[in-house]
Amino acid sequence: MSESTTGTQAPSLHHVAYACKDPEQTRHFYEDLMGFPLVHTEVAPVDEGFMRHLFFALDDGSCVAFFDVHDAGESKDWSSAISTGNGLPVWVNHLALRATADKQDEVLERMRAEGSDVLMILDHSWCISHYYLDPNGILVELCRDNPGMPVDPVEARELLSALPDPSAPHAEARLVEAPPK
Repeated sequence: MSESTTGTQAPSLHHVAYACKDPEQTRHFYEDLMGFPLVHTEVAPVDEGFMRHLFFALDDGSCVAFFDVHDAGESKDWSSAISTGNGLPVWVNHLALRATADKQDEVLERMRAEGSDVLMILDHSWCISHYYLDPNGILVELCRDNPGMPVDPVEARELLSALPDPSAPHAEARLVEAPPK
């Protein structure tokens, strides 16, 4: 556990929640394909309708959760795609989960057996990432440290307003694999 500079325990992730369009498709993706067990579901009335809140467990005790809403105040034409639904590239808003090489291989094998595939595999130099698109249009990254994120708070602050070096390779140069089109 990390501690803050005051000596108290720093907060950690309990769960992150997204919206889903189809709870069974969402369950299938996260439980059957990704390997995260469904451990809790709440159902409650909301406004004129109801909501379901699904929780899928991660290895560290935190969860990925989803709301299935029905007449709970949502717009008629709402989108669960958190990036493309807002006019952004699919990779902008995404869920990145720590994974081992074995976990990445297991998921890739299950996806391919299902007739799905990895959206892309990127080598970020400090991690290798497998990216999948869930049934809700949410990009899910399985990130394997290699050797891990360099931590330099001073440089991180300096780069907050930096522009890229014109001679730096484009992000696409890190692409290791993409499924055939």
